[in-house]
Amino acid sequence: MKRNMHVYKLVVTALLLAVGLYLPFLLGQVEVLGQAISPLHIPALLCGLTCGPFWGLALGAVLPVMRSLIFGMPPMPAAIPMAFEMAVYGAAAGLLYPLFVRILKKANHLPAMIVSLLIAMILGRIVGGAAKACMMGFQGNAYSFQTFVAAYFTGTAVGAVIHLIIVPAVALALEKAGLTALPVHR
Repeated sequence: MKRNMHVYKLVVTALLLAVGLYLPFLLGQVEVLGQAISPLHIPALLCGLTCGPFWGLALGAVLPVMRSLIFGMPPMPAAIPMAFEMAVYGAAAGLLYPLFVRILKKANHLPAMIVSLLIAMILGRIVGGAAKACMMGFQGNAYSFQTFVAAYFTGTAVGAVIHLIIVPAVALALEKAGLTALPVHR
């Protein structure tokens, strides 16, 4: 059973990788929509919620770099801090979700999922901003706190709200269908 679960998590992660590679093409046709939604973040968050922290971290770290190498978007310098950000998304969502399900002790997992996603997104943005600041520093450029807040919080607020609607809807539908791998779903 344990081996089957690893294979299942690998397959789900591979499917979410494919979704992450293709989704920006669908949403990117309307540039404002693609920028507002940040479609690459959705598979990393879903992977953490449905497959756990290891797989969420792996997908989050690989997806932006792979997409950059294959399609040139996001451009390579921007893909590196995004990989750190999304790796934290996947890992934190996968760690926090089962924890909050146990703490909140509710049959409805939506509150635990929302809290987990909020914390994961905040942590991911902090790590992504720190990685961006390090990259800018290595290049001899300044990265102010105001720029960080604008790039990682103010400018992404609409996308964060959309993620808090889309990701739980998909994750709960997968849970209801019995297609998740975390123990909180069984």
